Amino acid sequence: MTVEEQVLDRIKPSPEERRILEDIAVELLLKVEDAANNHNIEGIVPKLVGSAARNTWISGTHDLDIFISFPPDTSREELESNGLRIAREVSKNGDKVEERYAEHPYINMNYKGFDVDLVPCFGVDSASCILSAVDRTPFHNEFIKMTISGLEDEVLIMKQFMKGIGTYGSELRTQGFSGYLTELLIIHYGSFISTIKSACNWKPGLTIDMMEHGIHKHNDPLVVIDPTDSKRNVAAALSLNSFAYFIDACRSYIEDPSGSFFFPEKTEAMNNNDLVNMFVSRGSSFIAIVFKAPDIVDDILYPQMRKMENGICALMEEHEFQLMRSGHWVKEEAVVLIELISSKLPYAKKHRGPPVWVSEHAKGFKEKYRESDELFSMYIEDGFYVVDIKRRFPDAKKLLNNRIKECSLGKHIRMAVEDGYSILENENILKIEDPDFRIFLKRWEQHT
Repeated sequence: MTVEEQVLDRIKPSPEERRILEDIAVELLLKVEDAANNHNIEGIVPKLVGSAARNTWISGTHDLDIFISFPPDTSREELESNGLRIAREVSKNGDKVEERYAEHPYINMNYKGFDVDLVPCFGVDSASCILSAVDRTPFHNEFIKMTISGLEDEVLIMKQFMKGIGTYGSELRTQGFSGYLTELLIIHYGSFISTIKSACNWKPGLTIDMMEHGIHKHNDPLVVIDPTDSKRNVAAALSLNSFAYFIDACRSYIEDPSGSFFFPEKTEAMNNNDLVNMFVSRGSSFIAIVFKAPDIVDDILYPQMRKMENGICALMEEHEFQLMRSGHWVKEEAVVLIELISSKLPYAKKHRGPPVWVSEHAKGFKEKYRESDELFSMYIEDGFYVVDIKRRFPDAKKLLNNRIKECSLGKHIRMAVEDGYSILENENILKIEDPDFRIFLKRWEQHT
């Protein structure tokens, strides 16, 4: 058996697993109809969408997306109130029921072992005239069902490959490949291996327009024009790093196909000795900013974490600390981690002034620094006045303590930081004992 065949053996749902999923889906669709009738809400069309409806779901991933479609002339207020009314009644027999909010409210629950989303939407005539972001999903469903026949197994293999290398999922936490994008790539290239081989030569700016109907220019690493909406790039959520990681993994797979791409070994958490050895062997400075994670949905939280990370990196560079790398991690606590060449700089900082022959500016420069308490020395170098002055923040940790609240922070992160934070450096980072954080640190020194 090939590697791909062995993988498919592990991930393809059995006929019994498929039957159970289909039975539960039908049961929920009928419950939506009954709930609508009980509340005298007319024009409702319940639909099963997503990978469960397209036979592109991996064994064990028991997710069901039930869309509650309303007539397009329904008001937004009516869709939200009646949509929740129906969803709440359907979820009465569910567990872990939670009302969530994307563009409008929906309900998530666990029902007989399945993770179920009950999502109201407008039943528009075309994906080009949607009234809310979720309205295009049923059109994706129909397009894939019409074009995927015979390629479902290839999609399963590709999804598992992307899961294994960490690039699957379009949510803002991952910024990877969505299920719909994965399906479109398989349809376009014809198979898993053809997609892998083609991706070895991808470059940023690649455009795939299967229907040849795109009408906008997109400045994303990968552009895949939505077959159901000529204005939309299906790959808009894909980050440059995820794009590059995928290319790199495809090249490695072609060189040496292995099941480890699909099912990588579990990363073990680093113990204290491992961490100390990492800090010492690298000889750099690690600084962690730690605070309580705000209780907000991931699609709001992670962009704000990236904003904070970028803001801290900009602060370091502004004050001449050389940045090697940065990252962030979130659980109950949130951490932004930076690695610097050194967290300490000389007390003296060199600052070049105007040329000696530009008399007006030269005079002002000399007057500004001659009597300054910050001045170490003033001299002429290559025709320019130069001063060596005291550096205000020679210590990165002190700089952060003084200026962190001036960094570019999102609303919720700012409130969390104002409630309290700590800054840990090098071995003090060992105070964070969460195994998931220790795994995050382990990945810091892993190779691609």
